[in-house]
Amino acid sequence: MIERRNILISALTGTALASVSTLASAKKSAVIKKYLPARPAKDADHTVVYRREDEFCSWPYTMGFWETADGDFLQSFLSLTVVYDDPNNINHDNLAARATDRRMVTVRSKDRGRTWNGDNPIINMLDRGNDGGAVEKLEQIAPVNYLDKNVLISNFGQNFGKPDARTYIQISKDSGETWSPKSFLPLDGLSSLTGLNSYLVRPDGRCLLFMFESAEDGWNRRPLVYGSLDGGTEFRFMSFITPQHDPKAEASGDWKTSHAFGGHRWFYPRAIMLPNGRILCTLRCQRDPRGTMWTEVYKSDDGGRTWGFLSRLNDWGAPGSMVRMSDGRLVVVYGYRLPKFGIRAVVSEDEGATWGSEIIVRDDGGSWDVGYPNAYEVEPGRIGAIYYFNSKDDPMQVVGGSKGGVRHIARSIFTVD
Repeated sequence: MIERRNILISALTGTALASVSTLASAKKSAVIKKYLPARPAKDADHTVVYRREDEFCSWPYTMGFWETADGDFLQSFLSLTVVYDDPNNINHDNLAARATDRRMVTVRSKDRGRTWNGDNPIINMLDRGNDGGAVEKLEQIAPVNYLDKNVLISNFGQNFGKPDARTYIQISKDSGETWSPKSFLPLDGLSSLTGLNSYLVRPDGRCLLFMFESAEDGWNRRPLVYGSLDGGTEFRFMSFITPQHDPKAEASGDWKTSHAFGGHRWFYPRAIMLPNGRILCTLRCQRDPRGTMWTEVYKSDDGGRTWGFLSRLNDWGAPGSMVRMSDGRLVVVYGYRLPKFGIRAVVSEDEGATWGSEIIVRDDGGSWDVGYPNAYEVEPGRIGAIYYFNSKDDPMQVVGGSKGGVRHIARSIFTVD
């Protein structure tokens, strides 16, 4: 009897150990999968959206990307006239100083981003329907129903990312045909406020604006959320997304450069809401914008009131544009500013907790000066992204520090396997 009992215990123990071993093996396999090498995108298709030989076109991620009520995409980007014979002409600090002669160009797609009207764009779209002036409040267009797909929002401003930055909003109630005047947001005790055309509408109709504060010395950027009030034409501070300071000092350094080219731990917040109500927000982190930067994800389970860290999704590459596919997977597309320069993506199958190996969308960039994508699902299983780019195969190559070819707007479409 005792012998039979010992045999049974031994069998049960063996089964338990086998189960533990199986679980351990599964966990080990899941971890190993994360270390698979980067792989080329499947069925990738690339095309030029907008290119002019004498223009520097850039930064679509921060300039505005909208989907209208009838399903059109609108993408804005910055354009400045340049001569590509001297790297100083395309230095970002020098370009930022040219605030008076920049143009906002907007292209439209009517087929889920497959094709765009780059030959016939809209110039300075946000000026349509107003005189370009500013008002204290937008009471004349109240009320605003942000659940209406015809309502589009722009939140941008002056002195982008600097210690004296201010942000204004503009609202369109007719899918971008006309826009309200600019209305500057209250600082609510902040030292500065930088908007980047980033917003989300909650199911209860409250619009959340995602922006960041730059400290008075310019070296501590902190992403935050403003929420719309009843009536929809006023916004107030709601929450900070990150701690006040970088606890590991991962972006700290002895910076002897401009604010644009130094280290900042958290900025460029962009959010989506999952079907269960959780909000995920991607953040750009950097030590050097010419390559050493990465993307982190923060989460909120209470509508944006409080936030916590969820994951770091890559080794390098930012800013990241997140899209939820129709099958529930998350894809983030980002610029990759280290050799080989280009556009990359990662996929999560567990709502952003972990991320798979990198997908190389393209790696034919001519220099680090690429990226800032906006991503979207073209059709089930196919992801599109629109971004700025320069090619190593461009007949025109800048000689000197920045190198690369004409900075233009491009798009890629690829299959997520």
